[in-house]
Amino acid sequence: MEQFETRAGAAAEFFEKTLSSRPIYDGKIISVRCDEVELPGGHHTTREVVSHIGGVGIVALDEQDNVLLVRQYRYPIGRELIEIPAGTLTKGEDPMECGIRELAEETGAVAGRFTSLGSILCSPGFSDQRLYLYLAEQLSFGKNHPDEDEFLSGFRMPFEALVQKVLSGEIDDSKTVAGVLKVWAMRQK
Repeated sequence: MEQFETRAGAAAEFFEKTLSSRPIYDGKIISVRCDEVELPGGHHTTREVVSHIGGVGIVALDEQDNVLLVRQYRYPIGRELIEIPAGTLTKGEDPMECGIRELAEETGAVAGRFTSLGSILCSPGFSDQRLYLYLAEQLSFGKNHPDEDEFLSGFRMPFEALVQKVLSGEIDDSKTVAGVLKVWAMRQK
């Protein structure tokens, strides 16, 4: 990997030492803290950090190469999103088990083959949230059973049409974008 010169130098070591940490909020899904840190040059600053237990997202493909998607309202951004099925981990839960559970809850689908697509850091500038992504194939279907506080509708979209909606920016949910593009890239090999 070719390096280029920056203010800190091409071969600089980057690490921020935590000097103090003050809890701000401890909720059901997230916790928030404010840390004082020492920067590599010795200066001090603060970092606001949102901790999240993590989650999963599943790109589920049926036999006709359609992706199972859900449409749901997302309060923080004030609009409906089109997303791959997804959910939050419970403490100590295996990500793959969470993915299997969430796929069945949201779509009623059970996968004969479940393949890891790796993971993504959603917003590492302020959060430690990691999402594990999976490809689900060889699907069989039963009845979905979303959580009590989950209001969504499911539908299918041809994979190639979904790729185009991701590339055009029409679909902008990060886990959906990353999952779909990972599957697309796998197919290019």
